[in-house]
Amino acid sequence: MDGGTQSEDTQRLAAQRAAVGRDLRALRQSKQVTLQQLADQIGRSVGYLSQVERGLSDLPIADLRAIAETLKVPMGLFFTAGEATPKQSIAEAHYVVRANQRRRLGSPESGITEELLSPDLGGSFETFLTVIEPGAAREQAISRGAEEAAYLVSGSLEIKIGDNSFTLNEGDSFRIEREAFSWRNKTERRAVLVWTLSPPVY
Repeated sequence: MDGGTQSEDTQRLAAQRAAVGRDLRALRQSKQVTLQQLADQIGRSVGYLSQVERGLSDLPIADLRAIAETLKVPMGLFFTAGEATPKQSIAEAHYVVRANQRRRLGSPESGITEELLSPDLGGSFETFLTVIEPGAAREQAISRGAEEAAYLVSGSLEIKIGDNSFTLNEGDSFRIEREAFSWRNKTERRAVLVWTLSPPVY
């Protein structure tokens, strides 16, 4: 990756953090919830949340989920928009998502990034490009109340579904039927998956 691309990625991530922070502050204030109250609810410090709202810290998806549950809003409200494309037609926007227009949750620094591949959050299912960084893990098993299927595009991933553990490699796929699951990337490579959920959870 050249310096120009790294600089563009850094700027894009900074803009993403700022957008999420602004949205969080506006939503929290609209719900008349103080920073202290929110911090107590999600088990984080006021200083950390203040940095998130000012765009100075990343917001991991696990924290975002806890915030969304506390504020009683869907996580999809925090998806940041991709680059604007004024020439995109209304018809195209309804059917097509260009690579530079994906809406995103998370960041490499937080261990996992999810980009929305579906044109919107409506419909009976949603599809994401999920990137799990080396060493990242979801230690606590969760059930999202949805049927999920994923295809591992590259890398490898350890996943535990119920009491069953599996090591997945490039080209493997799996399905989860509303069961609790956890995962870990124990390798030095990113794990990249195309992940579909029905019904939508964001």
